[in-house]
Amino acid sequence: MLKPLVLAVSLALLTPHAALAQSQPAQAAKAATAPKPAPAWVEQSNAHAQILLQAQAPFVPEQMSFFGVPGYDTQVFDFRPGYAKRFREATQQARTQLAARAQAERDPNVQQDLAILIQAADDAIESSEVNERLTVPFLDVGQTVFQGIKGLLTDQVPAERRKNAVERLRRYAGLTPDTQPLATLARERYAEHAGDAKRLKPTKIEVEQSLANLPTYLTGLEELFAKYGLAAEAKPALDALKTQLEGYADFSRGTVLPNARTTYELPKELYALQLKNVGIDVDPLVLVDRARVGFMETRAAMQQLAPLVAKEKGLKESDYIAVMRALKRKTLPNEKLEAHYRNVVMPALEEQIREHDVVTLPQRPMQMRLGTAAESAAQPAPHFLPAPLIGNTGQQGTFVLPLGNPNAGAEGAYDDFNFPAVAWTLSAHEGRPGHELQFTAMVERGISLARTLYAFNSVNVEGWALYAEAEMVPYEPLEGQLFALQFRLLRAARAMLDPMLNLGLIDRDTAFKVLTEQVGLSNAMARQEVDRYTVRSPGQAGSYFYGYSKILALRAETELALGDAFDRQAFNDFLLDQGLLPPDLLAQAVRERFIPEQKAKAKGASKG
Repeated sequence: MLKPLVLAVSLALLTPHAALAQSQPAQAAKAATAPKPAPAWVEQSNAHAQILLQAQAPFVPEQMSFFGVPGYDTQVFDFRPGYAKRFREATQQARTQLAARAQAERDPNVQQDLAILIQAADDAIESSEVNERLTVPFLDVGQTVFQGIKGLLTDQVPAERRKNAVERLRRYAGLTPDTQPLATLARERYAEHAGDAKRLKPTKIEVEQSLANLPTYLTGLEELFAKYGLAAEAKPALDALKTQLEGYADFSRGTVLPNARTTYELPKELYALQLKNVGIDVDPLVLVDRARVGFMETRAAMQQLAPLVAKEKGLKESDYIAVMRALKRKTLPNEKLEAHYRNVVMPALEEQIREHDVVTLPQRPMQMRLGTAAESAAQPAPHFLPAPLIGNTGQQGTFVLPLGNPNAGAEGAYDDFNFPAVAWTLSAHEGRPGHELQFTAMVERGISLARTLYAFNSVNVEGWALYAEAEMVPYEPLEGQLFALQFRLLRAARAMLDPMLNLGLIDRDTAFKVLTEQVGLSNAMARQEVDRYTVRSPGQAGSYFYGYSKILALRAETELALGDAFDRQAFNDFLLDQGLLPPDLLAQAVRERFIPEQKAKAKGASKG
């Protein structure tokens, strides 16, 4: 359907209909600086973007309201019969209008944005067609409802809008005259195509996780409505929804689960589409070869650094895995975890960013918090929740840190994020100068919707965040540097294992062993990773390594072109100014604009 408007930019992507939202103290949002007015050409571009936005909004209203589009708070996504065909028709009509406008447009910036919008429409149509043709739709209804309600019930959403969550819940439950229960629609959509042997059925793991997490989602919904004083208004719909979800669970257990697949190889056409949608434009086997080299180089660097860390910390061990395990034992209690990240690590990183002129910092403070049990079930990895990109009046995104992986059962506890040494690189990735800085910069700098919502690709977003980690490594303590390399090793492992699993070249158990024994992840985190490659978001995990490689190659090219005139902060700021352009357009902007501008600036300075 719709080209993913990523709502949680993280170590894991969301399910297709997810709609998470940011949450932090309301007073912080009020204190933040409102975005500056956008340039005239951006206003013109955004007017064009509204054509595609409004065409697709009825099919994903939860995403629209999350990103600040007015008028969709009470709506739920269209899952009625023929929804995919209607989506393609609406998108095609919008594309036709955009193509006509492109013929008359003369501003080069707006021309590029129109090309982005048209390409986004083409990609959305292709994705919808391929998925409808090759897969049997299975929806985790409990997760979908929780995510949709969570998008409205946050501290940053005004109280008058929060009330709309009750009406949205009523629509999920089919209690308004023009709706049917989502559980009923999901059941019907599955049944329509379940008998087609050519279509790919859901995996056994995703169905089992849907069943296991249902009580957590129901509890999470009750807690949200109670927190915001809406429990009484929501109770009739919650009671109806609970009955419907229990019935859907019986259906999933009795009909879907016995026919679910236990193999994880995707059809080549479907996997190729997955890679294209995240921005990976090379053959997956080429990506595997490159990642293997990166894996070996990074592992060697970790082994070189580990004895230095051991000596500094007085450890007997010198092997990198043993040293990491020893450092992991210095656990931060859950009640002190957020304070350490927020009050110790994040300010120190900002100070280093300023001192070493890494990148221009946003005008507003960064926010982070621990995840709830329901959030961790839906998103069992650290992630960043962006603020609204439309009509932002000072709202901020949030770095969310889960405490475990409920989908890992008895092995659900993480030991990967709750100790001091790891907090440096994780904060750099999810916070500053990573995801939080990139998305906050887009809000503050007035970047067009075409270059934010519709140019989105994981190669840009995750590549920038991994690049941001690397920018900060020299300024971190030795133990922080070791775990920065561990996270880089993980990204190389992802770019190997994800394609190999989806192409049938390796099995889940072998991938799990690589992640635990060579990367050094906990069993719970490794389980989240393998589920991610095969169930949650096949193809996306390779975007980190690939995007990081593309930025490094572009920076090397730029440094060689400019020589002594190269300015790291100017380069990094320029990348942020381009929004979420895919690698080819980003490289074009650097070559055609940044390098000539910097050369002219250096020439002018030499004359002065």
